[in-house]
Amino acid sequence: MANLQVDVVSAQEAIFAGEAKFVVLPGESGELGILPGHAPLISRIRSGTVKIVRPDNSEEHVFVVGGILEVQPGSVMVLADTAIRGDDLDEARAVEARKKAEEALRNAKDKADIAVVEAELAMLAAEAAAARKLRQGRSTH
Repeated sequence: MANLQVDVVSAQEAIFAGEAKFVVLPGESGELGILPGHAPLISRIRSGTVKIVRPDNSEEHVFVVGGILEVQPGSVMVLADTAIRGDDLDEARAVEARKKAEEALRNAKDKADIAVVEAELAMLAAEAAAARKLRQGRSTH
């Protein structure tokens, strides 16, 4: 069976580049599963985890926040606003940062500040949930 070329990049850095048997990621309307030969597709992505299954069945997980997905029959390109390798996710750090953001929200005075903090809270909640899910998945293996 053919493989996909998968690239996951953020505004800061290239996070993953390599081959995969399939990819699962958080599309705008729900989870998307991409196999080699998939029809071309462009979609926005939402916060969540990109699961990349390599040809040797090992898995790579990347937490993404927003961005664009481009699928071609032999490739998947994820252009994420923010992307963090699964191994780099830190649930405790995300929870602590969320507490600080909640305090900032209580002290925010104008609508622009509130919107920025609410977006940060949503990202941190998703990051903490992804870290927790990855940790639980590893403990069951």
